Amino acid sequence: MRHQKSTVKLGRSQAHRDALLANQVVSLIEHSRIKTTLAKAKAVRPFAEKLVTLGKKNTLHARRTALGYLRHNEGAVHRLFAEVAPRAADRKGGYTRIIKLGQRTSDASPMAFIEWVDATIIEEAPAPKAKGKKAAKPAAEPAPEAKKARAKKKAGDQPAEPAPEKAAE
Repeated sequence: MRHQKSTVKLGRSQAHRDALLANQVVSLIEHSRIKTTLAKAKAVRPFAEKLVTLGKKNTLHARRTALGYLRHNEGAVHRLFAEVAPRAADRKGGYTRIIKLGQRTSDASPMAFIEWVDATIIEEAPAPKAKGKKAAKPAAEPAPEAKKARAKKKAGDQPAEPAPEKAAE
């Protein structure tokens, strides 16, 4: 029986599972939110929260331990210690949230977002532009009558006839 065995095996060997979880946490650190299956999200959560706890210690030993867990991905470790852990400094746990999304269309596996609780998520897709915004752009430019008035003033300041050109000798 598997009583009180907390390891979620995910149908993989230990080495494959460790690499998968490390890659998922690196992606979570880099993007602040990842979409994955519910089982993987539940397996990633304790791993990610332990790394945030390491980041809150902010010692050399903690940094080297995090490097070992994250497969020597120095960029992710730097971001963990510089951005993610300071945001969670006043929290005592619960750094991540899992949002269930429903089933994937291809194989009906339950999908979920896992994200940092205190992160602001920036959507990658640009927002569509409204068509009514074109009226605001010409308002920034002067009206055509104002342009004509300025042109007349400039013409009044300049001599009416162009200066005679010198003849080449």
